Amino acid sequence: MNSKQRAYLRKISAMEAPIFQVGKSSVTPELTAAIDEALEKREIIKLSVLKNCLDDPRSIAEVLADRTHSSVVHVIGRKIVLYRPAKEEKNRKIILP
Repeated sequence: MNSKQRAYLRKISAMEAPIFQVGKSSVTPELTAAIDEALEKREIIKLSVLKNCLDDPRSIAEVLADRTHSSVVHVIGRKIVLYRPAKEEKNRKIILP
């Protein structure tokens, strides 16, 4: 993903609300499966890392991106944005420049 595409995805994600929260149990298999399913439907998602989570948000983003085969768009504070295009061409909602 190049910088122009990343900037486009940041712009899209600015209006999104976080749909997942990572708590003190950090990254669990259930959370990973739910994020994987959400990425297939939405393509871009925002997560919030709660204060009681002791892990670094950047490392959480990298682990989730690796496990869900997605890309980290950006990590700002305790907010994470992940992107993965839909597997089927007809289901894609976001067209990158």
